[in-house]
Amino acid sequence: TIRPVRRSYYDPSSAPGKGVVWEWENDSGTWTPYDMDVGITIQRAYEKQHPWVDLSAIGFCYVIDFATMGQINRQTQRKRRVRRRLDMVYPLVSGTLPKSQSWPASPGAAAAPPVPACTCPHTPALSSAGASGSPPGGVGSGKGSRASLGTLNRSHLQRLAIAQSRVLIASGVPTVPVKNLTGSSPVNPALAGITGILMSAAGLPVCLTRPPKLVLHPPPVSKSEIQSIPGISHSCRKTTKKQAKKGKTPEEVLKKYLQKVRHPPDEDCTICMERLSAPSGYKGPQPAIKPDLVGKLVKCSHVFHLHCLVAMYNNGNKDGSLQCPTCKTIYGVKTGTQPPGKMEYHIIPHALPGHADCKTIRIIYNIPPGVQGPEHPNPGKSFTARGFPRHCYLPDSEKGRKVLKLLLVAWDRRLIFAIGTSSTTGESDTVIWNEIHHKTEFGSNLTGHGYPDINYLDNVLAELAAQGITEESLAQEKD
Repeated sequence: TIRPVRRSYYDPSSAPGKGVVWEWENDSGTWTPYDMDVGITIQRAYEKQHPWVDLSAIGFCYVIDFATMGQINRQTQRKRRVRRRLDMVYPLVSGTLPKSQSWPASPGAAAAPPVPACTCPHTPALSSAGASGSPPGGVGSGKGSRASLGTLNRSHLQRLAIAQSRVLIASGVPTVPVKNLTGSSPVNPALAGITGILMSAAGLPVCLTRPPKLVLHPPPVSKSEIQSIPGISHSCRKTTKKQAKKGKTPEEVLKKYLQKVRHPPDEDCTICMERLSAPSGYKGPQPAIKPDLVGKLVKCSHVFHLHCLVAMYNNGNKDGSLQCPTCKTIYGVKTGTQPPGKMEYHIIPHALPGHADCKTIRIIYNIPPGVQGPEHPNPGKSFTARGFPRHCYLPDSEKGRKVLKLLLVAWDRRLIFAIGTSSTTGESDTVIWNEIHHKTEFGSNLTGHGYPDINYLDNVLAELAAQGITEESLAQEKD
């Protein structure tokens, strides 16, 4: 597979230009940095002393609350901690970089040169926070580069390596040991290879600790070792586009979820933000219902203009269900817009970290690229499907099988995937995960998408419940 690559430059006044990193706390209690553009957006709002920032404008359904330093999911209302810390300033580079040597050899250079990526197999790869270095063929890629390093000022390199380590220690960045003559100095994992180059060029013996291995898939499994899952029929399920229920107008659908309110309370409608005692302020395509009528949802008792609720329903999937915009309570059976595809599931004879007492359930999702339908963001336009087939893992325990059964319901209701903008690559009109987290890393948890993770099964059950999928759903599916 061939993909385009690019390098980006950031203004010195931006978050990376100042060395500011924003991170969120994942399920295993470790911290994950936001993508560069997201961090820049958060830092800009933080510097303007805004109380919060809504990330929906850049394609994410999260709100960052600076008062509590928390991230709030607008759909599930789930909260996570966020933090702001200082890291190395993003390398500032101007002009074009030479093909084979990106460092000026002048001993009188006032500023430190841009730091190139190291391709040494014994060192961690350079992270995005320092990825503006030289292209392939730079330092570490050939004899000419190594010879050029030897001409650099040795004392300057020593000072640079020591200063780099001190900054990282002071900033509290997670570190790995880098051994030298005087002992071990903690170094940022993303920069350990660079430090090794600097120290080696300066004449200091270096031995970098090998980074832990990322294990995405289990050892090869033969067909004879694969087992079906007891209590679950078949081992494959296909889904196609399910048509919305016909024959009922939006007003007829919502009528069974609402009670009319003759004397509206003295508060705002949270859809149009006008007073409930006044007509609806919705300015879009007008539903065939009076703008001053008010209704109360029967389960959660939240009150809205009927005009606004009908407009919201018409802008959604129109599947006969309704989700309260205030508390997310679901009325009816919520379905999604997942494109057609296939879901396979079976048992493999390997144990997940933290679940040594049982085998593993492997789920394989496969969705091909296609053309968007009327329920998708850009009807008639092609969509891509990157990274398929996607392999996911659950422990073959009682709770793991329960999660699988509920995932099957989510699959049938087209809720596991959607078409949108990827938070990883920024690509639009592509298949993305839809707020139900999966574990895609088999033998480790370096990315937060693997095991061990003692909270994962409970967390995914909560995410499924937020989509209206509970044990009651299993009985409904049988009916």
